[in-house]
Amino acid sequence: MITRRRFLGTTAILAASSFAAPWVRAQAPNTLRFASSAGGPRNADPAQTTQGSDNWGVAQMFEYLAQPDDGDFGQQPSDFQPWLAESWTTSPDARSWSFALRHGVQFHKGYGEMTSEDVVHSFDRARTRSTRASNYVNIADVKPDGKYGVVITLKDPDPLFLGSTIFSRDVMVVSKKAEDEIGQEAFNTAPIGTGPYKLDRFDSEEGMFLSRHEDYWGDRPEIDFIECLYIADTTARTLALISGNVDMAEGVRAPGWIDQMRAQKPGLKFDMTAPGSFNTLFFNLSKEPLQNILVRKAIAHGIDKQQIVDALQPMSKMSYTLNPPNYPTGFELEDLPEDLRYEHDPDKAKALLAEAGFPNGLKLPVNTSQREDYSSQHLIIQEQLRAVGIDLDLKIMDHSAYHATNRQNLNTLNINSWSLPPIPLYVYTNYAAKAANMTDDGTGGANYSHYGVLMPGVDDLLDQMLQTTTYDAYVDAGRKVELQIQRDLPMFGLPTLSYVVARNPRVDLGYEVTGGNAYWRFARAKLA
Repeated sequence: MITRRRFLGTTAILAASSFAAPWVRAQAPNTLRFASSAGGPRNADPAQTTQGSDNWGVAQMFEYLAQPDDGDFGQQPSDFQPWLAESWTTSPDARSWSFALRHGVQFHKGYGEMTSEDVVHSFDRARTRSTRASNYVNIADVKPDGKYGVVITLKDPDPLFLGSTIFSRDVMVVSKKAEDEIGQEAFNTAPIGTGPYKLDRFDSEEGMFLSRHEDYWGDRPEIDFIECLYIADTTARTLALISGNVDMAEGVRAPGWIDQMRAQKPGLKFDMTAPGSFNTLFFNLSKEPLQNILVRKAIAHGIDKQQIVDALQPMSKMSYTLNPPNYPTGFELEDLPEDLRYEHDPDKAKALLAEAGFPNGLKLPVNTSQREDYSSQHLIIQEQLRAVGIDLDLKIMDHSAYHATNRQNLNTLNINSWSLPPIPLYVYTNYAAKAANMTDDGTGGANYSHYGVLMPGVDDLLDQMLQTTTYDAYVDAGRKVELQIQRDLPMFGLPTLSYVVARNPRVDLGYEVTGGNAYWRFARAKLA
């Protein structure tokens, strides 16, 4: 077993040898070790996870009814392939979806065959007990259709239902029998799924330890054991990778990190999702003087997005709107009306400030996280805005404390980083809908701007999106939402930042990572 003490001991040795340690293996053969940047696992139940690092274990143990190919999101219905469901049909109005389940799928640890009862149970718990239950309010009913059929009825049409709901973590299929037997609390750390790996041990400090599910319905994985380890300390995690004590490690999204790693270990591979994390700057409309759109526009014109992209290469990519250009409703710069491009223009920013009543500039208290991706961007923006007369009094704090201040409405210009799917309505309902308004008691969604509450929002346009029955109509309606958000400027799309994993060259994932969630499956991986 690898302990933090052992990692930190290794740190001193490697530092003295200028990272010259060879690739070494300290564990049994045919074991893949992944290290994430967190202090320890919290939950292994797909409907209860609140910490991104826990999803690495979850992704190996649980499965969807349908999913895109490994290594990317599905942008259109045709991108999804059968998985636990062999096939599906939908009604012309996109309100009724019928799934034919695969026969003979076995749950882990002898809990029997997956049936419609398990699928209905998995959807019901997502709708009522998951940490993201609000994402499933469009589901009117989920009913079994015999032993191997499920019919899902929606309140409103959803032509992207496969991406918006079926390929969402909370509805990964779990064993109803297992949860009924051991109870929800125990199920959190001993869950039962159908995936290619089963959970052998959940250690609240070290990580999740998995082994191959020998009765798996699909192709037999080549790797026997998966260890999802948790190493919060950036230096210890990096050195564990360089020493060979782990095979893959969550990268550091900070200027120069990849170049430094390549210089030290030229053989390292880097898997990067695109677009990766949306980085959205929220203007808290409850804080003076951010209610004034002239101030918000001054801030937008004072930010040089290209400088952020250049500083965070090769991870960062340009985004001109809330959704990035390669997403269905995202815009390229030339496709936007000129007044909605918000290009970097310090003189215009100063003129807007003066027009807003701040000819001598203004000062704003801002909190940020010590995590590198947050702090790097906030520090760059702090310097850029200082040049136009806006002084950000930046307080850097623990990552959890940072998010707590956001949830308590204590921040002014918070950045939220979230790897979001190419499902426009999902993005808007989490960030811009009135129903997602973040309240002072910490409840609500991720609408940190209070858009639609403290100023008119886009809920009427979102209702129009909900009535579309084809993909093309859905995208057209979403682009109207995107433009209205640009006009109102309650939030400001910053460049995206790829989620990065550094990988020992002996690990072959079996596919190329081009996009998708900030976690991926190891079922096709091989160790050289």
